[in-house]
Amino acid sequence: MRCPKCSTNDTRVVDSRIGKNCYTVRRRRHCPECDYRFNTIEEIHREGIIVIKRDSRREDFDRNKILTGIRRACEKRPIDLEQINMIISNILIDLENEFDVEIPSKAIGAKVMTNLKKIDQIAYVRFASVYKDFRDLSELAQEISNLELKNE
Repeated sequence: MRCPKCSTNDTRVVDSRIGKNCYTVRRRRHCPECDYRFNTIEEIHREGIIVIKRDSRREDFDRNKILTGIRRACEKRPIDLEQINMIISNILIDLENEFDVEIPSKAIGAKVMTNLKKIDQIAYVRFASVYKDFRDLSELAQEISNLELKNE
């Protein structure tokens, strides 16, 4: 593993732990060259998964698209990157259990919204406003009032 600080290829694993979801390995690493310490997360690379878009097009699954959408929704919210990665891992596990090789994009969006709703309602509303493609303010207001009713 290359050191992110000095780019040396000779880093050492100091500690390894199973991730919270039991599907990832978290490694603490040390660079003997510059004495920098950093963490990496190792997870299973999923290949051959196809996403079926709303217009019936098919494209290869891209984890970074989920990451980008969630990061945008969580901008300036108290949610760190590790928490976002855990959300994505949980979503992928759920989707693999529910679907085989082809996953509808609607299912991905629904899983993202379910997970965001649990951790941060502002991030949920941001993501939902794009994903659900609200046509006017009344639809957005209805979604927010639904959230308020569920919290009571």
